Amino acid sequence: MSAIERPVPPLNADERTTLESWLDFHRITLAMKCEGLDDERAAVAPVPPSGFTLTGLVQHMAEVERNWFRRVFAGEQAPPIYDPQADTRGPDGGFDLAEGATLHDALATWQAEITRSREHCANRALTDTGRFMDQDVSLRWIYVHMIEEYARHNGHADLLRERIDGTTGV
Repeated sequence: MSAIERPVPPLNADERTTLESWLDFHRITLAMKCEGLDDERAAVAPVPPSGFTLTGLVQHMAEVERNWFRRVFAGEQAPPIYDPQADTRGPDGGFDLAEGATLHDALATWQAEITRSREHCANRALTDTGRFMDQDVSLRWIYVHMIEEYARHNGHADLLRERIDGTTGV
C-alpha cells in the first residue's frame, strides 16, 4: 500500500478541472513508481543495453515541466536543469545521470518545477498562449501534451520498477 494518496480525477467536471486532475494523477503516479527506492536502485538501468533509469526519468520530467510551462507558456529564459548544452541537442533532456545524481534530489527538483508550473497556470485561461516553433500554443494544448507525456513515461516507469524489485500495479 502506497503512502502517497492519488485521487481519481472527477468523473464529471469542467474542462480545466478535468485536465488539471488528470495531469496531477499522472504526476502522482510517477512519484508512486519511485516510492521506497533508494538512490542506488533508482539509478540502475535494469533493461540492458538501455541506460534508462527511474532517476533519469524523474530528471527528464523536471525538464519537461520547465520547458512547457516556464519556457514555452510563460516565456521565461529558464536554462536546462541537467545539461547546459541540451538545447543544441533538442529540448527536454535530463535522462543522463551526472556522477552523484540522486533520486532524492531529482524528486525535489521535479516537485519544485511542478510548483512553478502551477504558479504559471493559475488564473490563466485555457485559451491563453505561449510560443512554440514560432506559433501560438494554448495552455489547453500544453495540458493535453503533458498528460500524454506523463502517461507514456509512466508506462516506462512501470517496466523499470518491475525489473528493479518486482513492484507492479501502481
